[in-house]
Amino acid sequence: MPKRTEIRIAGLGGQGVVLAGQILGRAAVYDGKKVVQTQSYGAEARGSAAKSEVIISDEKIGFPDVRKCDVLVAMNQTAFDKNNKDVKETGILIAEEDVKTQENDVKIRVFHVPFIKAAEAEFKSKMYANVVMLGVLAKITALVSNEAMEKAIDVSVPNEAKQKNINAFRLGLQLIKQ
Repeated sequence: MPKRTEIRIAGLGGQGVVLAGQILGRAAVYDGKKVVQTQSYGAEARGSAAKSEVIISDEKIGFPDVRKCDVLVAMNQTAFDKNNKDVKETGILIAEEDVKTQENDVKIRVFHVPFIKAAEAEFKSKMYANVVMLGVLAKITALVSNEAMEKAIDVSVPNEAKQKNINAFRLGLQLIKQ
């Protein structure tokens, strides 16, 4: 990965997109990186478009907006449809298993992963899909260490949810065979 990596996590309000971006950014800081994290979401609390953008760099970040993603995470079809044009030609797309993507001649690496199904099977709740996705993202990109990610999860979620979220992250690591 280049010295500056631009990540967009896109989904719907209620899918934990903002929290996922905050955890990823915090983990990168723990690994000694420079980070900018921004978020946007609709006025509705749940169900409207939401995104979290994280820029991770070895150097000072002069321009804080994601222009073209090195990594796009699409938690659902709407998120993919709205954001797929913003992925760099050599970027990575990590999409929920049922997201329909158009295969074409660009060099994007595409990973379809069942974040939601895995969270439901293991934890009986979709609520952990965002952290399962972080495990997948960490394994595919190696942008942050697993130790930093677990530390960031530990300080970002309520006490009663810490262990389940750490387990969700570890499950995501196992979903990718490399």
